[in-house]
Amino acid sequence: MQIQDTLNIPDSPMPRLVIIGGGFAGITLVKEISKKDFQIVMIDRNNYHTFQPLLYQVATGGLEPDSIAYPLRKYVKRFGNLFFRLADVSFIDASKNEIHTSEGLLGFDYLVIATGGRTNFFGNRNLETYTMGMKTVPEALNLRSLILQNLEKAIVTKDPFERQALMNFVIVGGGPTGVELAGALAELKRFVFREEYHDLKMDDMQVFLIEGSGKLLGGMSEKSSHKTENFLKNLGVQVFLNCRINDYDGKKVVIENGSPIPSENVIWAAGIKAAPVDGMEQAVSQFGGRLLTDTYSRIKGYDNCFALGDVALMEGDANYSKGHPQVAPAAIQQAQQLAKNLKRQQQQKPLLAFRYRDKGSMATIGRKKAVVDFAGLNFSGTLAWFVWLFVHLMSIVGFKNRLATLLQWFSNYINFNSALRLIIRPYKRN
Repeated sequence: MQIQDTLNIPDSPMPRLVIIGGGFAGITLVKEISKKDFQIVMIDRNNYHTFQPLLYQVATGGLEPDSIAYPLRKYVKRFGNLFFRLADVSFIDASKNEIHTSEGLLGFDYLVIATGGRTNFFGNRNLETYTMGMKTVPEALNLRSLILQNLEKAIVTKDPFERQALMNFVIVGGGPTGVELAGALAELKRFVFREEYHDLKMDDMQVFLIEGSGKLLGGMSEKSSHKTENFLKNLGVQVFLNCRINDYDGKKVVIENGSPIPSENVIWAAGIKAAPVDGMEQAVSQFGGRLLTDTYSRIKGYDNCFALGDVALMEGDANYSKGHPQVAPAAIQQAQQLAKNLKRQQQQKPLLAFRYRDKGSMATIGRKKAVVDFAGLNFSGTLAWFVWLFVHLMSIVGFKNRLATLLQWFSNYINFNSALRLIIRPYKRN
């Protein structure tokens, strides 16, 4: 079918499949879909794929950003009949089978929305203004700069209250991101900052982890949650469960049933909401703004539009009435199933319903400290840590990225240190 557009995509006799988003779902679909059956166009606002599970290591100086970011053009060049365009998608006009982007219009026969999620501040403007999110590479680099800048400020300030605020680190959210970041900061205090900032009393540096529910790592077993809490407390992290933040003004954290915490370092890892594109409002759910889909990933009310990953809420799975977990394995599995179904649809075969296969969960808390839930088993410590290292290493896109990450991990392990604590671009709040 010939489709008019302004993004310089050549006409093709094959149906055009447009994929919005180069995250886990997007790149998996590109890999799995038949290039003989479709002309494929991928659109993303960035020209790289981000391995989000390791963003916290960029924020704490453990990895360079290019170790967890992979050029999308380098990825898609391996597949024929595929085009990439760097653009923001502003609107979807499904009635005309076209999307509006920052670079012009693009028509489609099939559309896949895989735009992922963004930080959910639950409507609190102060939290959105003053806390630090960590969903993107730029945000991780901003956090790295803020950590180092505030320690430098703490050295020269004469106000003891301000110094304490500069040295208090408050992490909100006890999921994997919050737990892993808290452990990383505690180990930096113990092994790195104590030596490099010898003119600061590092015992004054406090790491707080605040979780609104009664357990850490809510999606994991009670055993793993309890073990994680013990690991963190042994590292010196102050863990607050069943506690919520009421407000934050950039200087002081107001919490429920507790004294305010002075801090200029508050990291928000407490929530995620979908990042849908305008034009699909009739299909937006009440659960985090996710797009409602059927068990074939079709967006509710549309026959040729699909949604995958964090942006999708699939109805029809009794085990996940509020949608599948917003994690990489769910996005990858949905993309693999959609690739099969698109081919079956072309062949006029019945579609296959998606069923999520939970392959387990894991989190690392620090050196030789991790927890793993897998196939009904729960284990922790050194073995779990090596499993975590292997799984994450093999999940990174690109051999060069895997090698760079492995070498940096090995160097950090041997030296108890990293040379990546550089303030390349100072961070300043708007």
